[in-house]
Amino acid sequence: MTGFRVSFTRMDAGTTADYRRLGETARVEHDGLAETVLGALVGLRGFNPGYAIDRYRHSLQTATRALRDGADDELISVALLHDIGDLLAPENHSAYAAAVLRPYVSDENHWLVLHHGVFQGYYYFHHFGRDRDAREAFRGHPAFEKTAAFCENWDQRSFDPDYDTLPLDAFEPRVRRLFATPRESFV
Repeated sequence: MTGFRVSFTRMDAGTTADYRRLGETARVEHDGLAETVLGALVGLRGFNPGYAIDRYRHSLQTATRALRDGADDELISVALLHDIGDLLAPENHSAYAAAVLRPYVSDENHWLVLHHGVFQGYYYFHHFGRDRDAREAFRGHPAFEKTAAFCENWDQRSFDPDYDTLPLDAFEPRVRRLFATPRESFV
């Protein structure tokens, strides 16, 4: 943290100098974002509402499958981070993860993360009396098939305690590169 403090107590009273310094401070804070996101991922360790593995290992396993299938670095990072919202936003974890990733990933990968929850529902919604084909409302979207493949090949298969899952350090450099520079600001 910085020792700098603005001269205002209301945003409409801020000066150009105040806002320039805040911008500089934000850039410094941004440099630690990858570590913060990785910390959120590690925070999933031990969180297990009843699956064969915890949500942390599920995330590592999903990314391992993406890596072994030849996905690019961005998609591997998306696979690793797609469920980081599970603890803080269990009812809308997809939107949470998508909001964190939005400035750093392609529109297609953002859409994939945002909608993966409903696509994942194909495998279990019917057990709760819900429409397993709810994802069909999105058919025709350019990222529909990619999202369906993400869930089929990596996400829904990644609950296996016997799978040879790579450790976090296999993915950390990709995540750090991903968060090094935003594509755009979505403030």
